[in-house]
Amino acid sequence: MALLLEHEFKLLPADKQIETLPFLEAVAHLPPFFDCLGTPIVYSPVKADLTGNIKKIRAVYDSNPAKFKTLQNILEVEKEMHGSAWPKTGATLALMWLKRGLKFVQVLLQSISDGERDEEHPNLIRVNAMKAYEIALKKYHGWMLQKLFMGSVYALPYRSDLLKALEKGQEVKEEESIEKIHQFLSRVTPILDAIYEMYTKMNAELSYKA
Repeated sequence: MALLLEHEFKLLPADKQIETLPFLEAVAHLPPFFDCLGTPIVYSPVKADLTGNIKKIRAVYDSNPAKFKTLQNILEVEKEMHGSAWPKTGATLALMWLKRGLKFVQVLLQSISDGERDEEHPNLIRVNAMKAYEIALKKYHGWMLQKLFMGSVYALPYRSDLLKALEKGQEVKEEESIEKIHQFLSRVTPILDAIYEMYTKMNAELSYKA
């Protein structure tokens, strides 16, 4: 899984304080994942959104690396800075949407690695993509975006083609690709869970639709 393991996420520390810079460096390598899904009309905007939110968080971090050393610091400082406008602003809002895009990637890959599939069409990934969309994005999308996504699942690549794309075109045994997915998920899942937990604890989650 050359694409997913190009820059691994750091292990989540015991205190669940996620350092901003290593997190951004790791996540910056993930937008090309959406190129592997084809269907540019749907996934190009998701990729652009992911990239844009990474840049917004990076700009805040670069403005004061010491103050924004961890993702938790970002939320805490911005809550103090922005008052009643928080969390609908700044890096807090950018990270909120970024984690949803990451959640889509995580659930999709977890579903594939768990062997979930349509028994009648085992080489399709519609089941996996629909599960990821339902969990990560659907409730934040308006009717038009939802319809657009539902139609896009029929243009998704075959499972075998997706795995090959993630290997950057190299021929690799499926079990080796799945093992690399497991390796990626073992790092990203605890971090993502910690970010979601942080948003819940700080009451920073917003439910409006895009």
